[in-house]
Amino acid sequence: MKGTILAKEDKPARSVNHVAIIMDGNGRWAQARKKPRLFGHHAGAKRVRQIVRACPENGVKYLTIFAFSTENWKRTQTEVSGLMLLFRRYISKETKALIKHGVRVRFIGDRVRLDAKLVSLMDELEQLTSGNDRVHMTVALNYGGRDEVARATKRLAQEVADGKLSPDDVDEETLPRFLDTYVLPDPDLVIRTSGEARISNFLLWQSAYAEYEFIDTLWPDFTPEIFANIIDGFGKRDRRFGGAKP
Repeated sequence: MKGTILAKEDKPARSVNHVAIIMDGNGRWAQARKKPRLFGHHAGAKRVRQIVRACPENGVKYLTIFAFSTENWKRTQTEVSGLMLLFRRYISKETKALIKHGVRVRFIGDRVRLDAKLVSLMDELEQLTSGNDRVHMTVALNYGGRDEVARATKRLAQEVADGKLSPDDVDEETLPRFLDTYVLPDPDLVIRTSGEARISNFLLWQSAYAEYEFIDTLWPDFTPEIFANIIDGFGKRDRRFGGAKP
């Protein structure tokens, strides 16, 4: 269902530890202004900076953002090449600020198809920020939930084949150890901007019991104030994880 932006009230007792965001609407935002789609992606990158810095004041320790999916390769070569260049520039430009603000950065997704220069910058940023703990930002880049589960299953199957793991020991607690997100807590809240009400192959396993918020706001217009209001609204939700309401 489509969520509405809640009025700001008293800070709820229930906090959000991990927020995941499907940052949708950059292209439409640009087209509405008669600009190329890449203009919207650049505006969206600036918004990422603001939302990351808004996390601590809203009690958010972990932020995962969907930057580029395994399906996004279907877009035009111009847009894909422009996005890859934007990712490289963002990393180069933001590294010092991320370190200064205590942000630890991780990347999830299949790196095989990414160019070597981008992968090198990703590796370097992960290493340079590895000692930070104020905010843990995870960037899903060439990521797809089904692809992640398939890759995890292959690694698990190899351990079984090598005799390191018994088939009888494989259960729902085993597979997460092979996922890209194995060091992260599951998301409490998944936000999608732009008015679309679907999850688009994002964190399929991890979001089994996440709360969802679908809003009409396009990503470049997603302000820290909107973010804060959604976090406040999360505190009023009744999360039972399959249990009955008392």
